Amino acid sequence: MAYEDRLTADQHFDIALIGSGSGNSLPGPEFADKTIVYIDRGVGPDRVFGGTCLNLGCIPSKMFVHTADVAATPAGAARLGLAETLDAVDWPAIRERVFGRIDPITAGGLDYRENHPDNENLTLLRGTARLAGSAAVGAPAASATAPFVLQVALNDGGSRTVSAEQVVLAAGSRPAVPDIPGLRAAGPLTSDTIMRIDELPESLLILGSGVIAVEMAHIFGSLGVEVTLVARSGRLLRQLDEDVSATATDALAHRFHVEPNLHTTRVERTGAGIRLVGERAGGEVVLQAAELLVATGRTPNADLLGAAEAGLDVRADGTVATDEYLRVTSGGSVVPGLWALGDVTDGNQLKHVANHQLRCVKHNMLHPDEPRSAFTMPVPLGVFSDPQIACVGLTEAQAQDRAGDTGLDVRVGLQYYKDIAYGWAMGDPAGFAKIVVDEMGTILGAHIIGPEATTLIQPLIQAMSTGQRAQDVARTQYWIHPAMPELVENALLQLLD
Repeated sequence: MAYEDRLTADQHFDIALIGSGSGNSLPGPEFADKTIVYIDRGVGPDRVFGGTCLNLGCIPSKMFVHTADVAATPAGAARLGLAETLDAVDWPAIRERVFGRIDPITAGGLDYRENHPDNENLTLLRGTARLAGSAAVGAPAASATAPFVLQVALNDGGSRTVSAEQVVLAAGSRPAVPDIPGLRAAGPLTSDTIMRIDELPESLLILGSGVIAVEMAHIFGSLGVEVTLVARSGRLLRQLDEDVSATATDALAHRFHVEPNLHTTRVERTGAGIRLVGERAGGEVVLQAAELLVATGRTPNADLLGAAEAGLDVRADGTVATDEYLRVTSGGSVVPGLWALGDVTDGNQLKHVANHQLRCVKHNMLHPDEPRSAFTMPVPLGVFSDPQIACVGLTEAQAQDRAGDTGLDVRVGLQYYKDIAYGWAMGDPAGFAKIVVDEMGTILGAHIIGPEATTLIQPLIQAMSTGQRAQDVARTQYWIHPAMPELVENALLQLLD
């Protein structure tokens, strides 16, 4: 007897959805005729509903960033002939402004899925789902067609087994904690917990040098915390364009303590706080602070799903492999009815990417004969620190490497903030816009570091997405003078003969 025949009606569903981040936009009127089991583990230590971006990531961190931006203005006031001071920091009030807005949204989203008549076809299970098999009990999920079997360890301690004709894996990711002696025992903060601490520590070690690390350094450093960034490499944000990374490292080193090329060997919590021991070429280094934040990346939750054990293709970075239509693969072949989106399958780990992938999965489930590729647009990245950073496309070095293969010439336009009129108005801020094109004017990449970088880069993202060349963007519109977008205009003009 087939496994689905042994399940009661409320245990077998048309669709199983795992994860409440971007996946929360899947259930809707288009699937009103389908039964859906919605399995959500929750995020953070409290297992809250709604995904990382809303509760623990993008949105709350940027609300804190804006507060930090305002708090940091005294540091740059002198160059404008002003004398300002930051008189006080009311951390509980800052925290309440953020989560007083977010927590009701989270609670409302959960109530909507549990109780609203719109969701009569949906069963919500709060727990961790694991792929257990497909058509035969215990068989790998990828070894046969639907129904897929999921074992759910419920958050309240119980368990449930369900099956579904189609499964959407949108389980997200979680903070990575490296295997360093004493680190876990020291009970460090992560991005899941640091924004809800009760009081600001006097000092903070940040283990990591990527986006989360530098954004948190900006937030807490601007609020008066003594911050030390501990980096394994010689530069912060080393995955970015080399000039951007070098400029960011120099700027942040003037604001915080930066410990480059430091290999952390052990960590311990003492009566005074945290003691971190590391090694570099010059010998052993000992750092101490009141608290430690681990910001060394995020781990895709594919392992919690049992993806590898179920026979699915799992990449070296831990993400579930898919084809361009976000259909999960096993042995290089598509597994019919099995989909993945967001951090669990995409190494970019960006909310705007996950949202786009959700739209693609939804379309492809509804229109299997007219599938849409999820990989047709360049992916932009923003870093909300001070200086702010935005990037899209190839770095200069990547473009030069590709040029060696294609024979196309690469040209670079570089414009500094201090050399445009609005830059003078702002007191000559550090930073620049770099635009990389080929000999035809095709924009291969764009990189901006400085004020409002994430806003200024959008016309270049649009150009790359729609096929506009540098000359098209530069010469087919007015650029308001004197305004900050002239930074982009002037960089483009350098590329025109």
